[in-house]
Amino acid sequence: MKKFLSTAYSETAFNIAALVLRLTFGLLICIYHGFDKLKNFGKLQYIFPDPIAVLGHRWSLVLVIFAEVFCALLLVLGLFTRFAALVLVISMGVALFLVHRGHVPVNNGIVSEQVFLYFAAFVAILMVGPGRISVDGAMGK
Repeated sequence: MKKFLSTAYSETAFNIAALVLRLTFGLLICIYHGFDKLKNFGKLQYIFPDPIAVLGHRWSLVLVIFAEVFCALLLVLGLFTRFAALVLVISMGVALFLVHRGHVPVNNGIVSEQVFLYFAAFVAILMVGPGRISVDGAMGK
C-alpha cells in the first residue's frame, strides 16, 4: 500500500506510460480521423473548414491530413516525436480554439470534448517526449 500511495516512479514505468500514451492517441487519431479524411478527400476538399481564411478548404484539409496521418504515425513509432507532437498540438489547437470556437467541452458536446482530449494528450507528449521505448529513444535523442 505504501508503494501505491507514493509519488515516486520508476524509469521503466515512465517509459511504458509514454509508450501507451503515444500508441493510444497516435493510433486513435490516425485510424478514426486521419484515414477517414484521406479516404473522403474528394468530397471534403470543397467543404472542409478553413478557419484561418487564407489557405482555402483544400489546403486546410491537406495540412490536417498531414498532421492526423503522417505525424500520428511518426508519433506511434516514436520518430521525431516532439516535431510530430507539435504539429498535432497546432492542428488540435486550431480545431479547438477556431473551428469549435473554444467552447468548454461539457457545453459543446462530444466533438469538442474529443478535440480537447487529443489536444491535452499531444501537449503532454510534447512535454515529456517519447520515452526510451521509441525510435528516438533507441537512437539516443
